[in-house]
Amino acid sequence: MKDTKQTHPHPVTELCADGERLYASALSAGRISRSEAEGAPCLLEFALLHPDPDDANWLQPVPPSVVLAQRLQPIEREIQERRRLSVDLTAAFEPFMAISTQMPPTTHAITVLEGVSRINAALDKAITESHTEVLTVQPGGGRSEHLLSEALQRSKPLIERGISMRTLYQHTVRYSQNTFAYVDKMAGARVEIRTLEELIERLIICDHDVAFIPAQAGDDMALELRHPGLVQYLINVFDQLWRRATPLQDDVQYEATVEGITGVQRSIAKLLIEGHVDEAIARRLGMNVRTCRAHIAKIAAALGSGSRAQLGYLIAQSGMLERES
Repeated sequence: MKDTKQTHPHPVTELCADGERLYASALSAGRISRSEAEGAPCLLEFALLHPDPDDANWLQPVPPSVVLAQRLQPIEREIQERRRLSVDLTAAFEPFMAISTQMPPTTHAITVLEGVSRINAALDKAITESHTEVLTVQPGGGRSEHLLSEALQRSKPLIERGISMRTLYQHTVRYSQNTFAYVDKMAGARVEIRTLEELIERLIICDHDVAFIPAQAGDDMALELRHPGLVQYLINVFDQLWRRATPLQDDVQYEATVEGITGVQRSIAKLLIEGHVDEAIARRLGMNVRTCRAHIAKIAAALGSGSRAQLGYLIAQSGMLERES
């Protein structure tokens, strides 16, 4: 007997090859032997064959029109029930439809975007629909060539339409060759880049219509904001940061203290006495943890600190943060 493990079970809509062949043969001949039908147990399971009343060794085929009617009956009954439910739902909500037409138009003020592909699709749509200006805040250090390539691809339609872009990075991108290569490719476009030592979380604003901010740590969830008040507030925050930032083409002036502590190190010192750990400080200043710890070691050496606990006390006593420029 033929092995049927690979073809059973299966739905009636996908008869196995043996089932199709034997059912067709039974319809042509008017019957089929039980032994032959054993190769396709689905024929009995789906009631395509039934026992011959005159001879138990034979099976007779059920006409396909009968089988089809039997299979369609519950489906048609369900369709009718669904239609009745649709009518009932429409009748239930119809009285409220007239009321809703009198309400002022609303937009989804806050939309949660989950998944990188959905976030990118929403960003691409908003950027494509921009008419005047796109503002972006990109915290962290130098971005990878892959990310900058994506940013360049997304910026192309803006450049072609003459839309201006203002971007804020952290000072650490000044040591990134990829960033300057990106700037060179954007030459001639209405693009301005400035840097700050410390930035808020990532932010993208398109015109005065929509803003995107992270919804949680990581890159797989964001909020799309369309409430005019919220968007304007974020534009004001961006403008304040922009006024404090230094154009990328200008040198950042770090005036060292008498102890030889630089501006970057003063920022690290301030975060240290606020209780932040090395990883959090590095993330906020857009540098890797190793570089951050090297700066902490230089601060400790300049102040003569022998321990981490003592370092916080010496920073406070030195007055270096009062002289922060």
